[in-house]
Amino acid sequence: MPQKLLQQNSNNRVVIVGGGWAGLSAAVELTRHKIPVIVLESAKQLGGRARSVQLDSLHVDNGQHMLLGAYEATLELLRHIGVNESEVFERQPLSLQWLRPNGNPVSLKTPKLPAPLHLAWALLNAKGLSFRDRLSALNFCRVLQKTNFTIEKDCNVEFLLKEHRQSAVLIKSIWEPLCIGALNTQIHEASAQLFLRTLGDSFNHSRKDSDILLTRKNLGDILPQPATDYIETHHGSVRLGQRVTGINIINDAISGVTLSEQQIPSDYVILASPSTITNNLIENTASLQRVSSQLKSIQHRPICTVYLQYPENIKLEGRLRGSLNTTSQWIFDRGLYGQNGLMSVVISGEGEHMNWDNNKLCDVIENELANHFPHWPKPSGKYVIREKRATFAATVDINQHRPNTHTPIKGLWLAGDYTNSGLPGTLEGAVRSGLQCAQQIIKQQRSNS
Repeated sequence: MPQKLLQQNSNNRVVIVGGGWAGLSAAVELTRHKIPVIVLESAKQLGGRARSVQLDSLHVDNGQHMLLGAYEATLELLRHIGVNESEVFERQPLSLQWLRPNGNPVSLKTPKLPAPLHLAWALLNAKGLSFRDRLSALNFCRVLQKTNFTIEKDCNVEFLLKEHRQSAVLIKSIWEPLCIGALNTQIHEASAQLFLRTLGDSFNHSRKDSDILLTRKNLGDILPQPATDYIETHHGSVRLGQRVTGINIINDAISGVTLSEQQIPSDYVILASPSTITNNLIENTASLQRVSSQLKSIQHRPICTVYLQYPENIKLEGRLRGSLNTTSQWIFDRGLYGQNGLMSVVISGEGEHMNWDNNKLCDVIENELANHFPHWPKPSGKYVIREKRATFAATVDINQHRPNTHTPIKGLWLAGDYTNSGLPGTLEGAVRSGLQCAQQIIKQQRSNS
């Protein structure tokens, strides 16, 4: 870390607390506009809840992430830092297949038609569903398109689906896995507003918005490292293992942060830390009591990822498959990463599996995959990663409780997927929140100059 930057008394620099995707996106945007930044990350690596980890000899992600073509802010950010999309993603038109333990799979595939016709065609020609269910799903989407995928009063997703006469089979086969995958929240408590926002962003604008972007590299190689390189060559600094213990406020204006015994002065601070850590830093400030109350009301939901190592010749058709009526929800083939035979099985949200130990969880997942693929041999390696606070709980009316990026304290901003972006807890939501903070600071600095 260049000591010269710390010794400067230029309070125009921005201190960013947290090196996850929100903090890094804010730092990149600021340094793009020649505003110096210091990113302070308490951990020994960047990425937050979307980071790479080492499991014995395997270098994997702490959770398997899938991006969509609708993630415009994320893709634009990557272009700014010189990341070539085709090198880090395999882009596929939406083609999903959910396997069933007893029965034919359910398949949904979009053709090369403009939006939203591609969705209508996909639903009407879905495999594994009755004609009545396909027609019902199509009629449901036609109603949503007329309202631009919005509803006036929020309700849970299950209620919305039943109100529009979606059958139990249709809910279980299409809508529930899409909802849990997007919101990481069960349909009986998930916000219909957030779910419809996700559907609208994916299907109501451009056909390419619904494309699936499967990662070719670990998450650390996609954003954290390229972003660090960009920041440190554009008037910025990234410091690992630096825990901020307090924020300094004078007359309702930020004046800097405290790390152990060290003070870093700044008129601009972005708290891009997890909501619980952010609340620890602000809860004793009188002017921030409402924000603190909002942060305390945010609940979280887990994501478990089970990695199973099969022989290198084992491959999953299409690289991605869903699984219905099982503990497993999504199965990813990490052959894209050069890790042939390694399957990543994702389980979003709460469930009985959270009470199982890792051995039982692995045994259940192994048996489910053996049922889907009886010709596969037993895996030689099994690993489990549990992120207990993977995302905020996207429950009914949650948007009313999510804090804004700006705060009552002058110069203090909040960034993270939990802020009120209108999006669920996704990488895109995190990136957009960071960009919003940066853009508002840029605007302020320009008006002050």
